[in-house]
Amino acid sequence: MKTIDKIPTSKIQRATKLVSTGAKVGVNYLKYYGDKIVNTEDEAKARLNKNNASDIYDGLKQLKGSALKVAQMLSMEKSILPQAYVEKFSLAQFSVPPLSAPLVIKTFKKYFGKHPNDIFDTFNATSVNAASIGQVHIATKNGKKLAVKIQYPGVAESIASDLAMVKPIAMSMFNIKGKDSDKYFKEVENKLVEETNYVLEMKQSKEIALACSHISNLEFPKYYEEFSSERIITMDYMDGEHLSEFTAYNTNQDIANKLGQALWDFYMYQIHNLKKVHADPHPGNFLVNEKGKLIALDFGCMKTIPMAFYTPYFELAKPENINNQDYFVKKLYELEILREDDSEEELAFFTAMFHEMLSLFTQPFHQDTFDFSDAEFFGKIAELGERYSKSTDLKKMNGNRGSKHFIYINRTFFGLYNLMFDLKAENIKINNYLKLS
Repeated sequence: MKTIDKIPTSKIQRATKLVSTGAKVGVNYLKYYGDKIVNTEDEAKARLNKNNASDIYDGLKQLKGSALKVAQMLSMEKSILPQAYVEKFSLAQFSVPPLSAPLVIKTFKKYFGKHPNDIFDTFNATSVNAASIGQVHIATKNGKKLAVKIQYPGVAESIASDLAMVKPIAMSMFNIKGKDSDKYFKEVENKLVEETNYVLEMKQSKEIALACSHISNLEFPKYYEEFSSERIITMDYMDGEHLSEFTAYNTNQDIANKLGQALWDFYMYQIHNLKKVHADPHPGNFLVNEKGKLIALDFGCMKTIPMAFYTPYFELAKPENINNQDYFVKKLYELEILREDDSEEELAFFTAMFHEMLSLFTQPFHQDTFDFSDAEFFGKIAELGERYSKSTDLKKMNGNRGSKHFIYINRTFFGLYNLMFDLKAENIKINNYLKLS
């Protein structure tokens, strides 16, 4: 893979890159209008999406940082984006062009004050894994194989300006209006700032590894503070393959079920016992080792769940509460889904919309065990998302809905459901986490 010798770090440089990407998208639309004349609308639209996805991703992967992280987040929203975007943006999870060896050494010396060879016995300047915020290198120390994650230069400093450039697109995509919309962008900005703080990530990683060490078939690397800094994290190198690589060929249902139960227990234990959760559940953050155990990585994005949100959110996972109209509406107000300034039309529309969504999405919690290989269940979720994304009635209304906490909690559940479906995990014990307390 081609390496990168320089990352645009200033606001002007990054804006210029986005403008040039926008120009390419403009050309693609011109081609699309001509394409419609000689081909069908569906064929022309499919080519437009493919070309736009490719050009946008090519621009973002040069910028790295929060711009690329947003693309990664969007790749998990399979019911919102066209498939061409999902496929391309999902590369941001664990496959982007890495920094060149000279830039790696320069960056390491800037962050640590020393050459990596002055700290480790060996250090490979060629990355083994590059993602949106940092990339991983293999090193050794006293016979131990280590993974050294180095943050890209300029990432932390460019978050606010990157989000300011992305904001108009996101507001249009998710139909967000109104004076309160900034709370959502501030929530994303704060989480991205946290993800660039490797001292915080080190602390969170050690806390979660300790708190969840008793969960069966789940492993964590050991972390080394003496070889880490604000922009560098050193941990044990964990042998294994990304979860998406494993699920692509696995036919052993017993292993799929074992991994699925470990993954589900890991998330339910965090959510219900710790009230803090690993809010970045994509395949690049999980490995499967040769023993068939799950390895959890990367605890930069942790979401604390306040009780004022936790209580009504999970009360609406119970069918008796969903089907109690007065109680249901009350909880929608508590979760800021319904607003005091809503019109009668908006109240009726969003009450019906969220009743339909929650009745479907919470089905796993209505049973003792659940089959996450059920293609019909996931097909209904995809259909529902696609239907509302195209709803002309919804586009007329204020899409500024829900507590800011929905952003990362919903992201966590969508990501978890997708991973469970990829595993084709069956007979998962939903409340098994209660035995782990």
